[in-house]
Amino acid sequence: MNLILLSKEDLTGARVVITGRRHKHILEFLKPVAGSQLCVGLVNGKIGLGRVIAIDGRSVEMEVLFYKDPPRPVPGTLIIAMPRPLVFNRLLGHIAALGIKKIILIHSKRVEKSYWKSPVLKEENIKTQLTLGLEQAKDTIMPEVLRRMKFKPFAEDELPGIIKGTNAFIAHPESPADVLPRCVKGAFTLAIGPEGGFLPDEVLAFERAGCKCVNLGARILRVETAVVAALGRMTYG
Repeated sequence: MNLILLSKEDLTGARVVITGRRHKHILEFLKPVAGSQLCVGLVNGKIGLGRVIAIDGRSVEMEVLFYKDPPRPVPGTLIIAMPRPLVFNRLLGHIAALGIKKIILIHSKRVEKSYWKSPVLKEENIKTQLTLGLEQAKDTIMPEVLRRMKFKPFAEDELPGIIKGTNAFIAHPESPADVLPRCVKGAFTLAIGPEGGFLPDEVLAFERAGCKCVNLGARILRVETAVVAALGRMTYG
């Protein structure tokens, strides 16, 4: 935890009392004493410092001041076919840490319908995993996660509007076309399919909407590896 992420509900004026997971981490890893200063941030707000007033085995009380902006968001939208639930759970923190602020989960013929009933999709769990990613990256802006469980209406009705004005790509392991470019300038949209990639008719639907089909090189990657590798390539080169 490189930043202690706070919500407005945590605050009482300029003070905060922290318990639970955050308190445990502070106590075990940061080991502050009264007077210590810790990096704090307000969800969807600024970053600042928290001065420890009191600390014990149950809570940490701090006086906080927020004064600087979080890192600039990455101007990209990630469209991803719903992965296996445990993979998705791990991915959320990585995506948040990389600065993506809009994630759209979609269905695909290779996605098992049971995935959509997984408890990892509960709002509380999604928020927890995204929070962990933000704390790691010293960011405060919470990503938006949308679900689209019907492929055809999404591809035909929504996708053209989503990609309008962006550099839009669909990463497909069997694409004979260009490799995904590095350091994409401006807004982008990136679609990544399930294990084995999207089916040909699904790829065609993305191309008809205006996405360019690209690959990530000669190696076939797992979804969790492909997402991190692709976003890193597009944003950090």
